[in-house]
Amino acid sequence: MDIRSLRYFVETARLSSFTQAAELLHVTQSTISKMVHQLEEELGTPLFVRDGRRLGLTDTGRVVYGRGQEMLATMRTLAAEVRDVQAVRRGTLTVGIPPMINLLFTAVLKAFRERHPDIALVLREETGQGVERLVAAGELEIGMTVLPVAPGLPVETLPVASYPIWALAAEGTFQRQRRTLKLAALKDLPLVMLTDDFALTRALRRAFAQAGFEPLVAAQSGQWDWLVEMASAGIGVALLPEPFIDRLADEALQAVRIVEPGLPWEVAHVWNGRYLSHAARAWLDVCAEVLG
Repeated sequence: MDIRSLRYFVETARLSSFTQAAELLHVTQSTISKMVHQLEEELGTPLFVRDGRRLGLTDTGRVVYGRGQEMLATMRTLAAEVRDVQAVRRGTLTVGIPPMINLLFTAVLKAFRERHPDIALVLREETGQGVERLVAAGELEIGMTVLPVAPGLPVETLPVASYPIWALAAEGTFQRQRRTLKLAALKDLPLVMLTDDFALTRALRRAFAQAGFEPLVAAQSGQWDWLVEMASAGIGVALLPEPFIDRLADEALQAVRIVEPGLPWEVAHVWNGRYLSHAARAWLDVCAEVLG
């Protein structure tokens, strides 16, 4: 059923006049008559009772008029909601964020909520590799990960920020006043690392392999703060991005930046490359503004 024909019929029935309906809709009376006639042919029954200059509704016409008003109201609501979504005034956005990354986005969340209060924002915590898989499968529209992404996944990436990796250990592990440490120096040191589900561990293992050695892993955990505790206890050297080192105030810990080669912790957005909603684009805009 053509929506335009339905609208012409509803206005004609409401005004009980082809002439007044034509004036209201800014079309000719013959256009109104033609569209209503087409609707009657499609339904296989008259909708109007024409008695001279008087225009009334048949039984079917009354049903079509009532339901037609509901359908046209629904279409108006749909159009208004689409305009709101396009203007980023409403909508829902689910963002996948790994636990290691979420601390960086508090300011982004605050700015997004202030700017787009009517967009329902849902945060789904997964490991970086988990976020990548969910985005590739279409279960998440957009998420965060640490580069590089797992090979072979049909996803697009947009770098957000890059931070150096630091080695964190108990006081006395490194020479006093040392500020940097070559990657090769980690070869004979016990390490405490995040579990293999984390993109950071994936990047570290790749770097170790390129440097030609297998790391001596003393322990692994999914909690970065526990790694700090283990490093403080002398169990091993923790390898963490700079933002986490900046949060520490333990004078019994030593922190040195990994160099030769430097190990960047590269945070990036990841999406399927096919479509980004208006809400997702708004999220990217806020991230770019807040994180620079």
